Amino acid sequence: MSTLRPEDLKQYSDTLRTRQGESLNVRFIEPRDTEELQHYFRSLTTRSRYNRFFGAISELPKGLLSEFLDVGARERFTVVATKMVDGFETIVAEARYALHAETSTLEFGLSVDDRWQGHGIATVLMKNLECRAAALGADHIFGDTLRSNESMISLARKSGFAFVNHPDDWKLVRFDKEIAVAPKDILCASWRLAALSRQAESPSASV
Repeated sequence: MSTLRPEDLKQYSDTLRTRQGESLNVRFIEPRDTEELQHYFRSLTTRSRYNRFFGAISELPKGLLSEFLDVGARERFTVVATKMVDGFETIVAEARYALHAETSTLEFGLSVDDRWQGHGIATVLMKNLECRAAALGADHIFGDTLRSNESMISLARKSGFAFVNHPDDWKLVRFDKEIAVAPKDILCASWRLAALSRQAESPSASV
């Protein structure tokens, strides 16, 4: 994310609407979210945590928590989707993505609080990630999931992803989608502006 400075990250927040009309704020994780993020992962069901991390954990280990909070390090970013619940900003979903500049791809993983599944949150969050991928100049966006994770596989299929065998682990399946969006056509306003700024700085850049 070479055109974005860490001190500018707060401006890259998006207000999304689920299919039920619920408002979500999608923003980069901040240090103040540390306890809330741990509470979020602890509150997930065992199956949801296993699906997210491909292993049994009860919370984010210290090292992984640090990585989640270190936005922008090694082109890796964590976003949270929040909504107001009983007067408090509450994390209802999270996503982590990484730009692989050498292959022009963006890799991501996400989860949604079990209590908020079925509201269309994952669908709009994935669409938002496509905006971010386009703004960064990625040609493809992809993710990996367990072959047993029927919900994620169904979501990816409905979102237009194609499926390929995982190159390293037979228990996983990879879903991939081509990004072919011009900067001016990016749906998310903040990321459309970021892409147009990137294009202005480097006219030869293609998105």
